[in-house]
Amino acid sequence: MTRHDDGHTSRVGIVTGAGTGIGRAAALELLRNGWSIALLGRRIEPLLEVANATEFDGRALALSCDVSDADAVASSFDAAVARFGRLDLLFNNAGVGNPAGPFETWTSDQWRSVVDVNLNGMFFCLQRAFWIMSSQNPRGGRIINNGSLSAWVPRPNSIAYTATKHAVSGLTRCASLDGRAYDIAVGQIDVGNAHSALASQMAQGVPQANGELAAEPLIDVETVGRSVAHMASLPLDANVLFHTIMATKMPFVGRG
Repeated sequence: MTRHDDGHTSRVGIVTGAGTGIGRAAALELLRNGWSIALLGRRIEPLLEVANATEFDGRALALSCDVSDADAVASSFDAAVARFGRLDLLFNNAGVGNPAGPFETWTSDQWRSVVDVNLNGMFFCLQRAFWIMSSQNPRGGRIINNGSLSAWVPRPNSIAYTATKHAVSGLTRCASLDGRAYDIAVGQIDVGNAHSALASQMAQGVPQANGELAAEPLIDVETVGRSVAHMASLPLDANVLFHTIMATKMPFVGRG
């Protein structure tokens, strides 16, 4: 926790991919709940919009960071701890979508561009959070990985995104087990069709397993932000290992 001039103490979190979509919604919800939050993202401008808001009274820190760069991750996480004193939460959220077109036409760089962010970046952030949380006093904390419904069931033409999100579930399970020794709780949120840049095309129509195009319902990202904040609010002796939140009428149950 970090203590402010007025004597108020708040828990400290890092949110990656915090400039837009789910990351931004989660960061805002946590800040409104009294957390101090370091907002990480590639573009600094949208992060500063949140960090400079007077309502958060200096509890938000904007840091430009490419999570696929392990050195940049370490530097940004260390800057957050230097500012706020410790780390109680990582919302491991940064991710990118699938390259366009069928995968047999992709270049190796297109494949790696997804793996570098969605898997390697997720690991680098989780690794640094473990290092900090296991060595601070009092030790421990919580990590919430952003999985996706594609961590369970693929969409057509989504092999890079789906493969990395399946891998995130493996990271979650292993880190949840390994975190027990350090009082680190690790869970995963799997989101179906929240309004974001990655999911905006759902409303216009996306390929289904039967080859048809169909529009799909979406939910507000603020709803997802509240779910992240709920998971973050739990005591460390309780953990939501996997949490699915989705548009009620989306074609996930029974997909395929």
